[in-house]
Amino acid sequence: MWKRTALKKKARSSMRKSYWKMISVCFIIALVTTAYPVSTTFVSLQVAPNSHISDAAFALSIPNSEVIIQIGSQLLADTPLSGLFQSTAAHISQLLIDMYSTHISLIFTTLRAVYAFLSEPFGMPVVFSITAVFLMLLYQVFVSNLLLIGEKRFFLESHNYSATKISKIFFLFKLRCLFAPAWIMFCRSLFQGLWYLTIVDGIIKHYEYILIPYILAENPKISRADAFRLSKHLMMHNKWKMFCLDLSFLGWRLLSILTLGFLDFVFVNPYITGCRAELYLALRRNYVLSRSPRYEQLNDPYLEHVPSEDELLISKALYDDSQGPYTKISYFAPGEYPVFLFSVQPPFQAVKSPIRADRKYDTRSCIFLFHAFSIFGWLLETIIHLLRDGFFSTGLTLRIPWMPLYGICGILLLLLSKRIRKKPVRVFLMSLVLYTVTEYLFNTVSELLLGYPLRDYSEFLMNVNGRIYLGGALFFALLGCAFLYYLAPRWTGYFMKLKPSARTAVCICLSVLFAAGIVLMPLLS
Repeated sequence: MWKRTALKKKARSSMRKSYWKMISVCFIIALVTTAYPVSTTFVSLQVAPNSHISDAAFALSIPNSEVIIQIGSQLLADTPLSGLFQSTAAHISQLLIDMYSTHISLIFTTLRAVYAFLSEPFGMPVVFSITAVFLMLLYQVFVSNLLLIGEKRFFLESHNYSATKISKIFFLFKLRCLFAPAWIMFCRSLFQGLWYLTIVDGIIKHYEYILIPYILAENPKISRADAFRLSKHLMMHNKWKMFCLDLSFLGWRLLSILTLGFLDFVFVNPYITGCRAELYLALRRNYVLSRSPRYEQLNDPYLEHVPSEDELLISKALYDDSQGPYTKISYFAPGEYPVFLFSVQPPFQAVKSPIRADRKYDTRSCIFLFHAFSIFGWLLETIIHLLRDGFFSTGLTLRIPWMPLYGICGILLLLLSKRIRKKPVRVFLMSLVLYTVTEYLFNTVSELLLGYPLRDYSEFLMNVNGRIYLGGALFFALLGCAFLYYLAPRWTGYFMKLKPSARTAVCICLSVLFAAGIVLMPLLS
């Protein structure tokens, strides 16, 4: 048996131990997946309709609500319902659609493709839109869904292991265990979508399937049939209680809406996710103790039992005899889950030495990283435009395969963050400030020299003079942390394998190509 008050008390206790980590995990998940759509409202809310296709990297050419209105108008054109639909949709679209949907959405990417098909003759725009749907499907299946499982794993471990790292959300990628969980999550989304067509049964199935990500977080190798069966059995006689638990959060949800999702970031998301993790732990404990059907598939006892130091040493000694992938590298520490005892082990080639974020970078490495991050930024923004808008941007900043704003901010972050690299929150805030200031200067200089800013964010609520936009700044701050802690050390490691003369030649070639692109850019306009 479980009680709501007990679950909430345990969740609040876990939050006190790992508050900033939980906020960070939910923040990352909100920005890069379709979870927590309300959370991104205050950074992505558009207060003015786009009169033209925006060149902003993190802006939509057409908001989600506008997609619904335009497709509905196309389908209902010359019918008595056309005027009624437009007047009704205009009143509720931004409140219900834009607030409860995200930019990274397979549904709305598909609707954009439908709109392009209805409004354009078959050509490149339609081809790009179809390509965007395919890429978004891959992103949902192999990135978004797997990160959601990683989020559940983080919260499950945080129950007993206060030193659980934020990087735990990537645990499936580290294990190289992707296809089975991705397939099961895809089936869950597909079946859930079909059940939603019946409305009432859709709500019932929502709660019947709700524990599948937690089951996969515990046992990624489980079969699809067992994952669905266990979720069904665990939620048997508990669906109504779970529904009441969700209703008890209604007040927090309303407060979050009033703050345009800001409260979600700082409290609501980690609180609710923590409560659900506590619920899963309570249900699985009872299920395993009662030896219910297929209980052996819930095969991670260390979520409940924290091994002592002696147990770890004995287990490590026995594990070393097996010559497993963690033989040479110890992956356990006080307050952390002993991953070398996890039921799924990575292949030998996937186990690497920990990345050193505090490594030193010489001049050639910095030049290389400037170009590498600039090209990476160009690729990223091109893909974002294709996924969100269904076309390749033709903005001025994307005429050459470099985005110097990324490279400049990345190098500044490397140089200025030496003393705070062990404090990710401070690094995130520094990255946010660096990007905000640099982009504001870029747009100001562009407006003085060219008569217009490179990017115009004036349609967004959280903007400053149309030159910077909070949503883009937050996204880049997250990307800056990824650059500092993962991309820069990895890329530099590969770069340093070259001979000194080859490293010099690479830097010279990239610099010449970049300079030629800058000189020739007016001719490409």
